[in-house]
Amino acid sequence: MRCARWRSWARSSDTEAMLESFERAGYAAVSMKDEADVYLVNTCTVTGTGDQKSEKLIRRIARLHPGSAIVVAGCLAQRNAEELLQMDGVRVVIGVQQRARVVELTEQAVSQDRRINAVLPLKGAEFEALFVSRHEGKTRATMKIQEGCDRYCTYCIIPSVRGPVRSMPLCEVQKEAQRLADAGYREIVVTGIHLASYGRGSEDTLLDAIRAVHDTPGVARVRMGSLEPKVVTEDFARSLSEMPGLMRQFHLSMQSGSDAVLKRMHRRYTSAEYYAACETLRRFMPDCAITTDVIAGFPGETEAEFAETLAFVEKVGFARIHAFPYSRRSGTLADRMPDQVDEGKKHVRTNQLIELGNKLEENFVKALIGSVQSVLFEQAAGDGLAEGYTGQYVRVRAQAQPNSIHSVRIVRTEGALAFGEVVE
Repeated sequence: MRCARWRSWARSSDTEAMLESFERAGYAAVSMKDEADVYLVNTCTVTGTGDQKSEKLIRRIARLHPGSAIVVAGCLAQRNAEELLQMDGVRVVIGVQQRARVVELTEQAVSQDRRINAVLPLKGAEFEALFVSRHEGKTRATMKIQEGCDRYCTYCIIPSVRGPVRSMPLCEVQKEAQRLADAGYREIVVTGIHLASYGRGSEDTLLDAIRAVHDTPGVARVRMGSLEPKVVTEDFARSLSEMPGLMRQFHLSMQSGSDAVLKRMHRRYTSAEYYAACETLRRFMPDCAITTDVIAGFPGETEAEFAETLAFVEKVGFARIHAFPYSRRSGTLADRMPDQVDEGKKHVRTNQLIELGNKLEENFVKALIGSVQSVLFEQAAGDGLAEGYTGQYVRVRAQAQPNSIHSVRIVRTEGALAFGEVVE
């Protein structure tokens, strides 16, 4: 039987959709230790580290499996197609379009013994629906309804490799949600490259899409991907609070708590506006969890500006933060900015943020002791126990079966893990 092996540094619905395309064509997925006819590498180019990891993996596959065909897809492919196509073993390069044709293009390249550059220009690109019937785990499915970004933050290469804003039509959103519900998924995570832009150019809005998924028969829970703080108006928060199946976890992209740094990033909001968005969400949903991303060591970031970020993170009281050092990307405005921060200093600041984030997360989880939370159990944890997540995305372990939803009283915590008892 023909075999295909995939690898993605960020497990995504795009990766799963391409893998399923191979399986429908008669290929079988095998583990990395086994020989395969085709290796699919789905890449990310957000950071230089991501580029290096992808290229290192491609070289390793070509060295260990010289007779196999390598297919490279994703953002790095969109950006550096010709360079990737010159690498040993690479037969097909696909960017962020034509991924639904991955099998056809691969077999064409192999049968004709040639290399194919299938990367298309981004101008005028339309939304490419990549449907996935199987997702990681059996309880939660990710549904991507929006593609592209036009924010052009000074540190970000995404607008250049993902193209213009485009959205899945609302009627298709409804169909896909029903298909996932019929497949047995209890929770749907609605995502996009810049989710707040959903529906631009049409009469549909992000709220329309969320409501359509929420109201789909069989969907028990809906979770949202990353949002911009400016989308959080009173009407938006009130509408979300009226959806009982909407999970009360909101990832509001922040990046810095210093107004001077936010301005250099072209983030289009101030720390005061960000804080107001958090307070609006908490006013309508007092039990909600707010999570975020923070960049340490952006060009020109002074000790005083970093201290502002630390203080702001503590002031907001995030349930969780993802902190990472600024990574220079060729082709961005930030790459050409003066006063680049020393790598060592970036990592020291990142570690400070991680330490603070861990403390805040533990405090948030500990505050749930004594409360009753709805938990979707996803995987067995031994001895009749299972682990799952609350609406705030807090991990809980209790006596339960996977793929079940129970009310659970939180009785104790260990770090960011909560332990509970099912309440009948």
